[in-house]
Amino acid sequence: MTAGHVLIPVGESTTLRNTVRYAVERAVDAGEPTTLHFVFPLSSRGVVGDEQDDAAALLDRIELWVSEDLEETDDGVTVETTTIGADEYLFSPGDYADTIVDYAEEHGIGSLLLDPEYHPSGATPLLPALEWELRGSGLDVEEAPVERETRRSRLVRRSGFGQFLLLFGLAFGFYLFLAGTPTPYNLVTGGASAVVVAAALWHVSLTGPVRPRRLLGQFGRMCLYAPYLLYEIAVANVQIAYVVLHPSLPIDPEVIEFDADVWSTVPAATLANSITLTPGTLTVDVESRHFTIHTLTAGSRADLLDGALERAVRFVFYGRAAARRPTPDERRASESDPEPEPEAES
Repeated sequence: MTAGHVLIPVGESTTLRNTVRYAVERAVDAGEPTTLHFVFPLSSRGVVGDEQDDAAALLDRIELWVSEDLEETDDGVTVETTTIGADEYLFSPGDYADTIVDYAEEHGIGSLLLDPEYHPSGATPLLPALEWELRGSGLDVEEAPVERETRRSRLVRRSGFGQFLLLFGLAFGFYLFLAGTPTPYNLVTGGASAVVVAAALWHVSLTGPVRPRRLLGQFGRMCLYAPYLLYEIAVANVQIAYVVLHPSLPIDPEVIEFDADVWSTVPAATLANSITLTPGTLTVDVESRHFTIHTLTAGSRADLLDGALERAVRFVFYGRAAARRPTPDERRASESDPEPEPEAES
């Protein structure tokens, strides 16, 4: 992959996050200004299945991933995101290749990076044929060397010393927290226990690389989030106590569903547990980003869809830029807004 301009066709896949990380790392290592073009080919003129909305959400997510990987420094890397093929009907690998090559020629791009699990038409594995078509166009094509997800994921993973140190620190800190006092005996036994825990879990946890700067930032933001969550729990307790003690018992139970704007396991689990800890709401099910929540009152339902907790969780894991993204209510409003009717010809 050469520096300058790099084109990366994208779609939902199990390896997309790692492909984005690889593209950023290679661009930074190149040591010269590089523009990463992430493009989403629309397979059906952006009509079927609200594909344009899905594409916009995915491209927004990629921009945040890139900012995460750059760790708040630009390093000469810029990002362009867009959809392509909106005016065409893309079906075969040749159709997708023509659209991608047209974009590359229009923007003077000679390098193309492919996600190894990129399936432009959905579940059908077109990547080998698509890659063959693209190589025939004269582009410098590279497949990102990232691990593919297997039917049975490997239990043991390659890990660096950073993972070992982080596990040791977490285990040692937790031991001292339970012990209560840092006596010599507790320090020695805690250190020995932490070594055993870190050695046992070193290769079966912490799948990503340890980045101290990012971890410190997330830890600091988590320290701000904890009192905020406690405040929300206290307010919700008062509201539910009022409902329970009211003579008419004004409850209005309802199960609602929405797609949360979080993109990995730990943030989704944090949001789900925060919702459950807040009286009046209970997380019934979480499937990827899709949340099913039982709400006890109209007020708790409105507070949930107002998105304060979701924004706070995004702030913890993705930073301030992610906290400003639309709330569930705002996303629902944008989805329900009717498209403007074309003006009548005179």
